[in-house]
Amino acid sequence: QVQLVESGGGLVQAGGSLRLSCAASGRTFSGYVMGWFRQAPGKEREFVGTINWSSGSTRYVDSVKGRFTISRDNAKNTVYLQMNSLKPEDTAVYFCAASRTTVLTTIPSNYFYWGQGTQVTVSS
Repeated sequence: QVQLVESGGGLVQAGGSLRLSCAASGRTFSGYVMGWFRQAPGKEREFVGTINWSSGSTRYVDSVKGRFTISRDNAKNTVYLQMNSLKPEDTAVYFCAASRTTVLTTIPSNYFYWGQGTQVTVSS
Protein backbone atom coordinates (compact mmCIF):
# COMPACT_ATOMS: atom_id res chain seq x y z
CA GLN A 1 0.00 0.00 0.00
CA VAL A 2 1.49 3.30 -1.10
CA GLN A 3 1.54 6.08 1.46
CA LEU A 4 2.71 9.66 1.11
CA VAL A 5 3.05 11.67 4.31
CA GLU A 6 3.83 15.38 4.21
CA SER A 7 5.37 17.32 7.07
CA GLY A 8 7.14 20.59 7.71
CA GLY A 9 4.34 23.08 7.24
CA GLY A 10 3.74 25.95 9.61
CA LEU A 11 3.48 29.69 10.08
CA VAL A 12 6.28 31.88 8.77
CA GLN A 13 6.75 35.58 8.08
CA ALA A 14 7.06 36.89 4.56
CA GLY A 15 10.61 36.46 3.33
CA GLY A 16 11.15 33.39 5.47
CA SER A 17 11.78 29.78 4.55
CA LEU A 18 10.25 26.37 5.14
CA ARG A 19 11.19 22.89 4.01
CA LEU A 20 8.41 20.43 3.38
CA SER A 21 9.04 16.70 3.38
CA CYS A 22 7.10 13.93 1.71
CA ALA A 23 7.91 10.49 3.08
CA ALA A 24 6.93 7.79 0.62
CA SER A 25 6.37 4.15 1.52
CA GLY A 26 4.89 1.01 0.06
CA ARG A 27 7.06 0.67 -3.01
CA THR A 28 10.14 2.02 -4.71
CA PHE A 29 9.55 5.16 -6.71
CA SER A 30 12.15 4.90 -9.43
CA GLY A 31 10.29 5.43 -12.67
CA TYR A 32 7.83 7.72 -10.92
CA VAL A 33 7.39 11.47 -11.01
CA MET A 34 6.73 13.15 -7.67
CA GLY A 35 4.79 16.37 -7.66
CA TRP A 36 3.98 19.16 -5.24
CA PHE A 37 0.65 20.94 -5.47
CA ARG A 38 -1.06 23.55 -3.32
CA GLN A 39 -4.60 24.64 -2.69
CA ALA A 40 -5.65 27.92 -1.13
CA PRO A 41 -9.16 28.42 0.30
CA GLY A 42 -11.70 28.86 -2.46
CA LYS A 43 -9.18 28.09 -5.20
CA GLU A 44 -8.41 25.09 -7.36
CA ARG A 45 -5.46 22.84 -6.68
CA GLU A 46 -2.39 24.39 -8.31
CA PHE A 47 0.76 22.74 -9.63
CA VAL A 48 3.90 23.89 -7.83
CA GLY A 49 6.69 21.64 -9.07
CA THR A 50 7.67 18.12 -9.93
CA ILE A 51 10.72 15.88 -9.99
CA ASN A 52 11.61 12.73 -11.86
CA TRP A 53 12.65 10.36 -9.11
CA SER A 54 15.24 8.57 -11.23
CA SER A 55 16.86 11.43 -13.15
CA GLY A 56 16.30 14.26 -10.69
CA SER A 57 15.07 16.58 -13.43
CA THR A 58 12.58 19.17 -12.24
CA ARG A 59 9.90 21.52 -13.45
CA TYR A 60 8.26 24.44 -11.63
CA VAL A 61 5.39 26.83 -12.03
CA ASP A 62 6.65 30.28 -12.99
CA SER A 63 5.51 31.91 -9.74
CA VAL A 64 7.94 29.83 -7.64
CA LYS A 65 10.92 29.60 -9.97
CA GLY A 66 14.07 30.78 -8.24
CA ARG A 67 12.42 30.53 -4.81
CA PHE A 68 11.38 26.87 -4.47
CA THR A 69 13.55 23.80 -5.01
CA ILE A 70 12.49 20.15 -5.14
CA SER A 71 14.95 17.41 -4.25
CA ARG A 72 14.82 13.77 -3.27
CA ASP A 73 16.72 11.44 -0.98
CA ASN A 74 16.67 7.94 -2.40
CA ALA A 75 17.94 6.34 0.79
CA LYS A 76 15.11 7.89 2.82
CA ASN A 77 12.48 7.55 0.07
CA THR A 78 11.67 11.19 0.73
CA VAL A 79 11.02 14.18 -1.50
CA TYR A 80 11.58 17.72 -0.28
CA LEU A 81 10.22 21.13 -1.20
CA GLN A 82 12.56 23.89 -0.04
CA MET A 83 10.67 27.17 -0.04
CA ASN A 84 12.59 30.42 0.28
CA SER A 85 11.54 34.07 0.06
CA LEU A 86 8.01 33.09 0.97
CA LYS A 87 5.16 35.46 0.14
CA PRO A 88 1.66 35.73 1.61
CA GLU A 89 0.28 34.41 -1.69
CA ASP A 90 2.14 31.14 -1.06
CA THR A 91 -0.29 30.43 1.78
CA ALA A 92 -2.07 27.15 1.05
CA VAL A 93 -2.29 23.49 1.92
CA TYR A 94 0.59 21.76 0.18
CA PHE A 95 0.24 18.21 -1.14
CA CYS A 96 2.72 15.78 -2.53
CA ALA A 97 1.68 13.24 -5.13
CA ALA A 98 3.11 10.40 -7.19
CA SER A 99 2.57 9.72 -10.86
CA ARG A 100 3.52 6.49 -12.60
CA THR A 101 5.16 8.29 -15.50
CA THR A 102 8.53 9.69 -16.48
CA VAL A 103 6.94 12.84 -17.89
CA LEU A 104 7.15 15.93 -15.66
CA THR A 105 3.40 16.39 -15.71
CA THR A 106 1.65 19.42 -14.20
CA ILE A 107 -1.86 17.93 -14.32
CA PRO A 108 -3.32 16.74 -10.99
CA SER A 109 -5.35 13.94 -12.58
CA ASN A 110 -2.12 12.34 -13.82
CA TYR A 111 -1.08 11.73 -10.22
CA PHE A 112 -2.46 8.55 -8.69
CA TYR A 113 -1.24 8.75 -5.10
CA TRP A 114 -1.70 11.76 -2.80
CA GLY A 115 -0.67 12.74 0.69
CA GLN A 116 -2.98 14.34 3.22
CA GLY A 117 -1.46 17.80 2.90
CA THR A 118 0.34 20.20 5.21
CA GLN A 119 -0.66 23.80 5.92
CA VAL A 120 1.71 26.62 5.04
CA THR A 121 0.77 30.09 6.23
CA VAL A 122 2.85 33.12 5.33
CA SER A 123 2.11 36.30 7.26
CA SER A 124 2.76 39.76 5.85
